[in-house]
Amino acid sequence: MHISYSCVQYPDIRLQMRYGSKLRGFFAKKYSFEELMHNHGEKGPIYRYPLVQYKVIDGIPTLLGLNEGANLILDIGICEEELNIEGTRFCLERAEITTESTFFGVTDKINEYIFKTPWLALNQENITNYNAVDEIDKDDLLTKILIGNLLSMAKSLNCRVEDKIRVKLNVKPITVNFKGKLMAGFKGGFKSNFCLPDYAGVGKSVSRGYGSIKKQ
Repeated sequence: MHISYSCVQYPDIRLQMRYGSKLRGFFAKKYSFEELMHNHGEKGPIYRYPLVQYKVIDGIPTLLGLNEGANLILDIGICEEELNIEGTRFCLERAEITTESTFFGVTDKINEYIFKTPWLALNQENITNYNAVDEIDKDDLLTKILIGNLLSMAKSLNCRVEDKIRVKLNVKPITVNFKGKLMAGFKGGFKSNFCLPDYAGVGKSVSRGYGSIKKQ
């Protein structure tokens, strides 16, 4: 299937990768009336794959929108005149915009991706399993988790997956400082017969910029 895709980047600004959450905080606060901007409703968090994502890619602040989120970030992101990140104001002189209908889902082609930001694959349950097994079983567990990430993403985007998702991982563990806590993350990449748009996030905390991929 095809999905709507928009990416807005501010190439004249440089931020550290960890400021993806601050970028989210700025837009979520300013546009609190738009649920897609922060995935919170009247009853609390909305647990779904975020259709608006915030990230810092190679130092560049980036907004990503999928389906309903694609038009929303064009309306919002292009009209901004400045960013305010922890009291520091950045003038937005220009934005680089990509908007298109892009294919999403299983294909006959093997695609190669790299993680531009750390992949947070493990939660409190599966990190115990991960730490208890050997290197081969670790790879098997991570492969199953990544396939699960892709299936969850597809479900949220109303994409029906009828064919088998194949994945070959090539990642190494790293330590990530997440909300003041040290967590296990992964860098590297993977190959798959699943087609993904550039900078889309997989795994945990994708709305804050983690797990962002780019096709090689």
